[in-house]
Amino acid sequence: MTPDKLRRLERLEKVARTMDANFRVPGTGIRFGWDSILGLVPFLGDVATAGPAGFILLEAHRMGAPTGLKLRMAGNIGMDVVVGTVPLLGDLLDVAFKANRRNTALLRRHLEREDREQSAAGRVE
Repeated sequence: MTPDKLRRLERLEKVARTMDANFRVPGTGIRFGWDSILGLVPFLGDVATAGPAGFILLEAHRMGAPTGLKLRMAGNIGMDVVVGTVPLLGDLLDVAFKANRRNTALLRRHLEREDREQSAAGRVE
């Protein structure tokens, strides 16, 4: 992975951590982020949290993610936004599903696989 892609990925992972796992419920392993907090505000909170999720998807596109990966990422975002509009169920989903962290993990796996394939082929960017 090029230094630029690694730097960009790490920045996206920081955004995802902030949105999905920035805080911990004391005495438990339960983590939540601003996505869960903002999701408590009906409709507007869910719309607001779509912004950082969209940024992660846009950066994945700019980093050369294939269409299939971007569709999976968009599906995660869509599920988070749509179910997030349902009172209580959406708030629980935000804590459990962590769409942003899922998406950055998908992107990291893709970039690492791409790097291994390029190394195996004898060409490293």
